[in-house]
Amino acid sequence: MLSRMRVGSVACVRYALNSRAAGEETHLLRTHQRHRTCGPKHAGVKVLYDGLCPICVTEIRFLQFLQRNRPGKVDFVDISLSGYDLEKNKDVSYEMAMEEMHVIDEKDEVHRGIPAFAVMYSAVGLGWLGRLMMWSPVRPLMDKSYAVFARNRLKWTGRGEECAKGRCQKKTH
Repeated sequence: MLSRMRVGSVACVRYALNSRAAGEETHLLRTHQRHRTCGPKHAGVKVLYDGLCPICVTEIRFLQFLQRNRPGKVDFVDISLSGYDLEKNKDVSYEMAMEEMHVIDEKDEVHRGIPAFAVMYSAVGLGWLGRLMMWSPVRPLMDKSYAVFARNRLKWTGRGEECAKGRCQKKTH
């Protein structure tokens, strides 16, 4: 029964409606949609982020909150997890993702740096912010500011440069 629910959202709804025990199936459908077993296999936009970076995690939590009414629109992928698979993420390696923000859009195109933020913000309903960041009078300042952040992020969050070239943990003093 559950295996039929994993094939996609249309099949899930059809199966639930055609079932003799529709009440039970509808309950299962709602339960599994919350856990993403019933629905699209991947989101339209993938945001690759460092789950060990407290600054990054704070922003990602805010963006997840914003997209709570848009399930499946954005998939937030924590690159710090041991199961991170670059082949599932357009060959963006851990090292590449640690250097700067990477976002994969609905067309499977990879965006880096400020353009990645613009795609990410648009996907969660903050398109105005993405457009502002990309606006030609503002873009050079955004690029320079982000370059400073990206270069110093590990130091500012209590981790060393060694984190960019292999899995790392927050330093404890």
